[in-house]
Order: sequence, then structure tokens, then C-alpha cells
Amino acid sequence: MKKYTHYSVNAPIFNGKTTPQKGTIVGYAAIIDSMNLAMPMPSIIAMVSEKFKKIKTDEWLIMPITHLPEDNNELSKIQALYNHLVFALKYEGVSLLVFAKLAEILLNEELRELVDIEPTGLYSRRIWFLIEWVSGKEIVGKINLSKKSYVPVLDEKLQFGIEGIKSPRHLVLNNLPGTANFCPLIQKTDKLEKYLKINYDALSKKNMSGIRKEIIQRASAFLLLKDSKASFTIEGESPKSKRAARWGSAIGQAGLRDLSKEELIRLQQLVIENSRFIDMGFRTKGGFVGEHDRSSGEPMPDHISAKAEDLTILIEGLISTNNLLINSELNPVLAASIIAFGFVFIHPFEDGNGRIHRYLIHHMLAKKRFSDQGIVFPVSASILDHIDDYRIVLESYSRPLLDFIEWDETDDHNVKVTNTTFDYYRFFDATKQAEFLFDCVMDTITNIIPKEIDYLTNFDEFRIFLEEEFEMPDKMISLLVGFLQQNNGVLSERAKEKEFLTLTNNEITKIETKYKVIFEKSAQ
Repeated sequence: MKKYTHYSVNAPIFNGKTTPQKGTIVGYAAIIDSMNLAMPMPSIIAMVSEKFKKIKTDEWLIMPITHLPEDNNELSKIQALYNHLVFALKYEGVSLLVFAKLAEILLNEELRELVDIEPTGLYSRRIWFLIEWVSGKEIVGKINLSKKSYVPVLDEKLQFGIEGIKSPRHLVLNNLPGTANFCPLIQKTDKLEKYLKINYDALSKKNMSGIRKEIIQRASAFLLLKDSKASFTIEGESPKSKRAARWGSAIGQAGLRDLSKEELIRLQQLVIENSRFIDMGFRTKGGFVGEHDRSSGEPMPDHISAKAEDLTILIEGLISTNNLLINSELNPVLAASIIAFGFVFIHPFEDGNGRIHRYLIHHMLAKKRFSDQGIVFPVSASILDHIDDYRIVLESYSRPLLDFIEWDETDDHNVKVTNTTFDYYRFFDATKQAEFLFDCVMDTITNIIPKEIDYLTNFDEFRIFLEEEFEMPDKMISLLVGFLQQNNGVLSERAKEKEFLTLTNNEITKIETKYKVIFEKSAQ
């Protein structure tokens, strides 16, 4: 007869997904399901199978049956929970959100029983530390340990950590990449490991080898403006050139100022030109991203922002984590993913969040000296080129949370969140966001920046030709190049009859031929 289990789940369909093999759901997913924890399932669900082979896909971690956590009616519920947590820490890594929910629903006596199962064991100490760290409370009756070597909280074979700080009470090394008020985690994946092996500084230097300094400086200036305009375009705006230039100037100064509440407010003031209809500064009411029903005006959220009453502690946590990561050895792109995406998920302002979120990418890359080439990465331009992937990455966080956020409609058709949501914004998995940002960084280095430098080099060559052959002024050269770009290297009939009426047919043919020779050579 099969023994009753507290947590393990045997089902052909779990959480709306068909299981890839016959087996048992274990670890975090089993705990969330059985204890009805108010949180989304992990993006990768763990299970054990009767087959003796470990398999990892984008959705499943399948372990051999020999790894099945002991879980039956001969054990107490807390002992079974401990077994699943040990499995999870071994093979899934740390889920701070799970530990926050456990600390919230378990009684002190149950928590004490949980961490006393193997009181000096490696996993007990990690569980004990995590519960007290996420809750900010000590388990009553649990005394400090002594005479044991320290064990890292994060297994850095599974997740990215930082240089650890010793916790003498638990005898663990706290290598979490954040503070208790804000600490997204990133899983180690094949894709991220591959990106981390690349020498980006050497790659950038190779792509700009032999390029004149004056060309690099002009490219940098143009890319700042390009990035600024792209950031507005992502938000569905078409700013005037003056406004885009002002924001581009702010991006160019990324990293010069330390991050603070005052700095975030300053950035919002730079982004928002007309504040007549916006309450500037940190929100004092609810917020969401989405649409309104056309007939009723009811909110239709795609993303619900953190509660206004949680903003003070969340932003303080984000700033403290920002400072911690700047002074750590964590890769700059990973650090930028944690801070920038964490900010946009919190969504602390009524407007301007998206552009500041992308500014924070520049901020972290600059602070951690990711590139010394004198060019600010036009990451918004790359994001705009991959806008569908960007939306998917944002929604991979936001959509699963919608089922766990309770809200009412306000009189002004806003949302008022009625349950506790603080943990969702301080603890989340930022792996997909980090992979996306690395994609954009690589695209910027190998595609966007070289293309701009090629364009300026070609433009200069074409300009010299026009000046020598036709003594054409700079203003007319720029106009001519614009027309040729718009019409695949051919001057339109309208341009021939108006702006360039003085050119003969032979001269036009000569210009068009030269344009194609110069500008199409780099595309080959």
C-alpha cells in the first residue's frame, strides 16, 4: 500500500503543465502546492522519475528516483517539509520568496522544530539563517552556534552570489546579492555562463580598432541621442528633439552620481516635461500598467505596482543593494539586471518608470566600469529592436503575480491593492531578465555600435566626394544623404525637381553610383 505523503505530488498534469515523464513533483513546487503558498510556481519545476537520468529543460528539472525526498505518514509534517527544503537547496537553489511565505505562516514552535532537525547540519543552518533573514525576526528559543566551519547560504554552482559576510549566530557565510529588503536572485544557466566567458572589453576594442578618435566621439554623441529617442519610443512617445537631447545628456552622465531617493526624483523631473496632469515624486496611491475597459473604465492590469505604503522600504532596499553590488565582484550586467528590472517592477512613480529603469542599466554598467571605450551603451536602441522579447521578459514576472494580488477599483479607475504584496517585489528570480540584458549588450557591441561607426566613416567618405566634385555645402549633403537613404540609394523624382534641381542627370547618376559603392560595401 502506498504511504500517505505530506507534500509530494503524483499527477500527470501539474500547474497546468503535462509532466514530461511519470514521476513525483518535489521540492519548492510540491511545498507551494501542498501548503497553498500565495506565490507563483518556480519557472522550472522539480520532479523525480523512475528513470535513472538527470534531465533539465526550460520548464522541468527531472532527477532519478534515488533523489526522492522521504515524505510519508511515519514522519511529522515538519520533518517532511525539511526533507523537501533540503532537496530544493541541493538542486534548485534558494527561493527567498518560499522562505518568506514559510516564515509568515508557520508558528515559532514549528520553525524551531524545523531548524532543530539537524541543528548543526549544513542545510539546517542555511534554512535557519534564511528564515530569520527574510522575516527580520529571531526564532525564539534558538541559541547561537559555535565551533563549526562556515557554510555559504547560496550554492554558487546554482546561483550567482557575492563575497560573503559571516553570520556568527548561524555559522553561515551570507553571500546573497542583496539586502533583506531587496534581493532578486539569478540562476546559473548555460546561456549566462557562456556570456560570462566573453571578454567584452577586448571585443569592443577589436570592433573599434583603427577607428579615429573623432569618429568614436561623434558616434558616442549620436548614440546617446539614439538611445534617448528609443527609450521614449518604447513608452509610445515621440519627444521633441530638445527633450530627447536633455534625456540623452542625463544618460551620458550615468554613473557620475550615486543612487539615492533624491537622484531618482531628479531623474523623473528630467524625463517628465509637462507635469500638469501627474503627481510627481514617489506614488502615494496605487499604480498599474495596462488598459482601461472602454465602456466601464475598469482597470485591466498587465502589471500591478508595489503598494504605495511599501515604497519607502523597497526603495531603501534597492538603493542599499545597489551600493552593495557596486562594491562586489558580481558581473556588471547581472548587477544591472537586478537593480534596473527590480526598479521597474516596483514602479515607484506615476510616470517615467520605464525610462529611469533603462537609465539604471547605464548607471550600473558605468559604476562597475563595464566599458572604457567612451561610448555609453545604447541599450534602449537594442531593446527597441527586440521589443517583443522585452515584453515577454517583463510579463514573465508580472503575469504570474496577477493571480496573487487582490485589488479594488478606485473612484478614479485606479487600483487599490488590498492584500500584502511586499515580498513579491523584494524577492524574485531575475534569470530571464539577466539573459535578455546580456543579449542586448552583445547586440550593442557587435551590431549597433559598429554599424554607427561604419555609417559615420562612410558618410565622411561620401561627404569628401561631394565637396570635391560639386563643392556642396554640409547642409545640402545631409539632406541628400537623407533622401538617398529613404529611397534605397536612388534620388526621388520629387528631390530631383525641387531640392536638387540644379544637378544634371549625369551628375545624379554619378552621385547615386558613388553612394552605393560607399554605403553598400559595409553591408556585404
